[in-house]
Amino acid sequence: MPQKRNHATATDSRAVENFLEMLLAERGVSKNTFDSYHRDLKDLARALAGRGRAIDEATSDDLRAYLHALEKAGLSPRTSARRLSALRQFYRFLYAEGARADDPSSVLDSPKSGRRLPRYLSEEEVVALLDAVRRKADAKGLRMQALLEILYATGLRVSELVALPLSAIASDKRVLIVRGKGNKERMVPLGEPAMAALEAYRGVRKFFLGEGEESKWVFPSRGRTGHLTRQRFLQLLKELAVEAGIDPARVSPHVLRHAFASHLLAHGADLRSVQQMLGHADIATTQIYTHVLRERLRHLVDVHHPLANPR
Repeated sequence: MPQKRNHATATDSRAVENFLEMLLAERGVSKNTFDSYHRDLKDLARALAGRGRAIDEATSDDLRAYLHALEKAGLSPRTSARRLSALRQFYRFLYAEGARADDPSSVLDSPKSGRRLPRYLSEEEVVALLDAVRRKADAKGLRMQALLEILYATGLRVSELVALPLSAIASDKRVLIVRGKGNKERMVPLGEPAMAALEAYRGVRKFFLGEGEESKWVFPSRGRTGHLTRQRFLQLLKELAVEAGIDPARVSPHVLRHAFASHLLAHGADLRSVQQMLGHADIATTQIYTHVLRERLRHLVDVHHPLANPR
């Protein structure tokens, strides 16, 4: 039986550092994903330290106790599932590297998903947002119109949108070449409204640059990052929602990403195509939108089945 330690933390563990280095070097994860894994493992380490156990010496019973404590603390099944995913990948890594002779996470049961349907705006609400932003003819209004048209046309993650490089715009301007999670590249088509909004914005883009400055970003800023931040875009989006008569609490870039996917499926797109455009590595992630497919199938049966509306 491994000897217990009294002051184990994630930051003291070389095993955690090796795992995090692997995430960056081999998987090319985003900063947000990296930080999320780091936080989850630190939380696990603190809990294990309370049991006198180091994180790289945990048993299956230790991990079960931790997950049970999360459940008692009222964490949502989705958050618990994310924590479980982090610790599973960590212990699989230790096992694969020969740092452990077993994987204590392999026998753990996943929490019941309780997965909520994605929140998204109706097509009428998106049109209201677009109508509101199209009434703005100044530089900031044209930038916001380009941001919104591109977001709704492509379903980009907000981090991909605000940090879009000029090189992402293909020579014919009909597609964006997006580098997403895991440094994976995908091509996303632009519709006519998005292309027109982008072209109009490019005529005023220099307004957001200092005198004589150049920038590699589509949406440059004079701030530290050099491009528009996610926080600023969210703020502008909330302000636009108020102008459009929509509760700003219901509007976010991620909600518009959901709207993009849901509306595509409602109009006949197939799940695989939506998966590719969203940049999901696994089709299972895209399947949260199957509620839209079920509604569409129900409608098709109601309208077209000979026995649905007998005369």
